[in-house]
Amino acid sequence: MHRSIDLPYADPDADWSLPGWLYTDPEYFELECARVIRPSWQIVCHESDLAEPGAWRTLSYLGEQLVVVRGGDGVIRGFHNVCRHRAMRLVEGASGCARKLVCPYHAWVYELDGRLSGVPMKSDYPALRLEDNGLAAVEVETWRGFVFVRLEDDGGPSVATMMAPYDAEVAPYRFEEMRRLSDVRERERRVNWKNVGDNYSDNLHIPVAHDGLTRLFGKSYAIEAAGWVDRMSGELVDRVSSDWWERFYQTHLPRVDHLPEANQRCWLYYKLWPNMAFDIYADQIDFMQWLPLTPTTSLLREMSFALPDERREMKLVRYANWRINRTVNAEDTWLIERVQEGMASSSYTAGPIGASEVCLRSFAAKIRERIPEARQHRAPPPGWSRRVRGV
Repeated sequence: MHRSIDLPYADPDADWSLPGWLYTDPEYFELECARVIRPSWQIVCHESDLAEPGAWRTLSYLGEQLVVVRGGDGVIRGFHNVCRHRAMRLVEGASGCARKLVCPYHAWVYELDGRLSGVPMKSDYPALRLEDNGLAAVEVETWRGFVFVRLEDDGGPSVATMMAPYDAEVAPYRFEEMRRLSDVRERERRVNWKNVGDNYSDNLHIPVAHDGLTRLFGKSYAIEAAGWVDRMSGELVDRVSSDWWERFYQTHLPRVDHLPEANQRCWLYYKLWPNMAFDIYADQIDFMQWLPLTPTTSLLREMSFALPDERREMKLVRYANWRINRTVNAEDTWLIERVQEGMASSSYTAGPIGASEVCLRSFAAKIRERIPEARQHRAPPPGWSRRVRGV
């Protein structure tokens, strides 16, 4: 099943996929990072990861180092992780806790709300005004317990707005009460970031390339595109799988009393514009984000969360879930690395896109709306992006 409740405007190129050169071209990559990634929301962590004043978490992408920190007033704020003096990184690593943020280079001191409060040899800086040199802030949004940042505001929707069509559906899962099952996992992939997202929302490859998911879902896999979110779902079938871990999951998944009956054996997937996704199960949720590194490489950033549950069968089922999805991830990696190679072929321009591929159509339409040159099946002559930017 598939349906689209998508953008209010018609895409004249709706029957074509994005062309191959968008997955390899350095000029296009730079423009896309500026117009698509910089203004988009990126997940950092869960509120529970910032439980006490001074707790901080970091995120790095597009050459920017960011830190989110809970202030003494309980407010979570985001800043560039860069001292205003000599651009030194203030905090190192993925997480920590501090009463103040102190630069390890020259000991400039910043309060948890970003104010510059201490400068050794302050009188040595004639032009210095403390009030003008606080940390550079970035916008922060908290949605159902998860903390997001964005580098620029281009008027795009909030995370809450993007997820509004499905807010009632996810509410029973009690995201706000969840806690991290494991720390952030990062894996580099030799693919353009769009290839990861395209594959995530691709419905037609499930029965061809994922035997395990086909055994688990039968023919129940469904997709829809709703503006800024793709929704995929599958219902666990009653027929017992021939695979040991799949069979264990099917037969031992315990009841989760706070979920509606329809969600007890349903796997839900939500892809948020442009590069984040929630995998939602009765036993846990996984979050995945694919960050662009270069035109042909990206970084997968993954986290798992769940409600506290000490039942032995729940712990074992969560492990079985991981074993199942480890196989799925390996299959997807094999696929997208070969698609990436094909995108670089001189023989490939753009492929026809099926009417049922509503998620791929939705994503492509948004890319073309932001970067009209993406409609061209072949790359423009070198230097085209400078003309677009008026350089």
